[in-house]
Amino acid sequence: MIDVKELRSKTPAEVQDVLVELAKEQFGLRMQKSIGQLTQTHLLKRVSRDIARVKTVMGESKDG
Repeated sequence: MIDVKELRSKTPAEVQDVLVELAKEQFGLRMQKSIGQLTQTHLLKRVSRDIARVKTVMGESKDG
């Protein structure tokens, strides 16, 4: 799980890098699930929520 306080202390470029890494991880997990290799299906939900957290922090920095 990603710490929101830690995200807020990063630069926008670093936050974007975190988002890209999470998207890659999500893609890999979806591929594993599609071929039946993924046994820990809860990881998909966790990564999706982490992506939402990152996007929320990115939106906050644009407003303020």
